Amino acid sequence: MSIFNGIGAAMVTPFGSDGKINYSVLEAYIEHLIYGGVKALIPFGTTGESSTVTDSEFEQATKFIIEHTRRRVPVIVGAGSNNTKRAAYKCAVASKLKADAVLVVTPYYNKCTQRGIVEHYKAVAKEAKVPIVLYNVPYRTCVNIEPETLVELKKIRGVTAIKEACGDIDAVRQTAEVCGQIGLDLYCGDDALTVTTMALGAIGGISVAANLLPEKMNTLCSMCLNGDYALARAIQFGLSEFIECLFCEVNPIPVKKALQLYGIDVGLPRLPLTELEHEHTNRLQNSMRELGLIK
Repeated sequence: MSIFNGIGAAMVTPFGSDGKINYSVLEAYIEHLIYGGVKALIPFGTTGESSTVTDSEFEQATKFIIEHTRRRVPVIVGAGSNNTKRAAYKCAVASKLKADAVLVVTPYYNKCTQRGIVEHYKAVAKEAKVPIVLYNVPYRTCVNIEPETLVELKKIRGVTAIKEACGDIDAVRQTAEVCGQIGLDLYCGDDALTVTTMALGAIGGISVAANLLPEKMNTLCSMCLNGDYALARAIQFGLSEFIECLFCEVNPIPVKKALQLYGIDVGLPRLPLTELEHEHTNRLQNSMRELGLIK
């Protein structure tokens, strides 16, 4: 059984003016996403600034999110690291707290081989007592999961899905073909390619845009799942400018600004990420006005 079908929200981590996680905002933010119709919550991935979150913050906030979600939708906890032991530790914590699954990015910066990728996930799987979603985002990690490596990864206990965010349509096609052959669920990790990836066989997406447009992104995925690609394409095209704005600077800088403009005060990113530049903020505001998100 798949962890979820449709759209999942790649969550930001709300920080207060004191730099700490803002739990009152986090609670309201969870309700905003669930009320909007997302089918899963994904904290502490790239969008959640996981690399700047301490282990104690990770454990406390993961517990808070799971408790406040109350099993209404699955919680897939980002538990990746370039340090295999730390990734395994985070998977163990998420499992103990009864997450529904973990999202584990390939090791970044170290630039391991394909064999290293397989060994990394084997070690992580020993501590993960819940399903594992692989996360391929080579433009950040400098490591790509090759299609033939997916075959080996699928043999590892618990590996059930992949979030594909390589940004290359031909590479997505190859991944989708292999996923279909080996029975690995595919989720789109690139908002601009949601319809394309679902046409190739993805069962949903893990989306940044869903933070602001949970209902619309859910509708887009539902149309794809129902084979209504004409309407899905129309929605995708209508969101093109907004999605470009969300990635005009490195994620999650723009989406944090968008949520603030929308009225959910998730605070600033932690350094080394900075606040959205003025000219990009103006473009983002114009796009949000066109979509009726702000006046």
